[in-house]
Amino acid sequence: MQTITLTDTENKSKIIICNPQFWTYNSGIMGYFRENIEKMAGYEPGFQPTEADVVKLNTNENPYPPSLKVTEAIQKMTSQQLRRYPQPMGDSFRDAAAKILGVKPENIICTNGGDDLLNIAIRAFCDKKRAVAFPTPTYSLYPVLAQIQNCPFIEIPFDEEFNLPAKLASTGAALTIVCNPNAPSGTLVPKDELIQLATELKGKGVLLIDEAYVDFAENNCLELTKKFDNVIVLRSMSKGYSLAGMRFGFGIANKELIKGLLKVKDSYNVNAVSITAATAAIEDQQYFKNNIKKIKIDRKILAEALAKLDFEVLPSEANFLLAKPAKMRAIDIYEKLKEQNIYVRYWAYQDIKDKLRITVGTSQQNQALITALKEILAEG
Repeated sequence: MQTITLTDTENKSKIIICNPQFWTYNSGIMGYFRENIEKMAGYEPGFQPTEADVVKLNTNENPYPPSLKVTEAIQKMTSQQLRRYPQPMGDSFRDAAAKILGVKPENIICTNGGDDLLNIAIRAFCDKKRAVAFPTPTYSLYPVLAQIQNCPFIEIPFDEEFNLPAKLASTGAALTIVCNPNAPSGTLVPKDELIQLATELKGKGVLLIDEAYVDFAENNCLELTKKFDNVIVLRSMSKGYSLAGMRFGFGIANKELIKGLLKVKDSYNVNAVSITAATAAIEDQQYFKNNIKKIKIDRKILAEALAKLDFEVLPSEANFLLAKPAKMRAIDIYEKLKEQNIYVRYWAYQDIKDKLRITVGTSQQNQALITALKEILAEG
């Protein structure tokens, strides 16, 4: 057996290592990664097909292009803007968003997608003794970020109707996250219940309300950031504003909370192109509202069509539907749709077993899905 002997001359000790050819980064003591990183499973993004001619309803992108003002603004950018570092705080966007949302620029933090804000918050508030809590099933990135930070995470199950669990207020967590509308259910917790939760957590912990999908809902919790010093609202430019490829999100909170979060963010966490694009997009409110209106109408039509095919469909205030088939297994439908280049999202998780999450597409995309489902169900 081949061995290597390492000698510690200072302590006059020897370490004999057998079979060094089998060293790997998962080899325990000799591993390169922190123990929690070696043990965890990373977040798995939705499948991104390479073909152009597909019906892509699996990752909740907006089916419509961004405002023409976005492409115009990008085309007007100079080489100097690319040569230099971007605005550290994304001030152009902060100023524009503040006017539209009725807050001050200092109440806004710009981030590299909503996921960046989640990462910043968990790094800012949580450690080995300070937990993060959230109801489940929900966005599966939350526990992954907690594992990376090596902090405890507390999962409180929703009931079958996705009502906010009462126990969420008594976990003792430093950070509580509520995705609202929730992913993957699309359900919305009433604002009064989140006001009550923020009240119960005041002085004990921070409440982060993840409103990545709120553009498609009838209500939001922005006003809580003015009433509570422990509430952060997350917003995304990926869904309602059609900028998923730009990776731009932002948080709104009391200015003292924002100051603390700014200590944690990367120096230049949003790039010059994304700042330009996001600013132009949020300023074109008429285009934004028109797209949201179309998606809401098509969401209702799609939900009714799925119900006629005996799918159990949860009421949604997001740009997707969570549907459970009655006549076939969800995994079988998923595979047969994929054969026709129609992509929806399927999970094998126990708490959302045998369900499909379907992004609301254009009217044509939705109709292609329904036509395919009728054929699949007819074949059995």
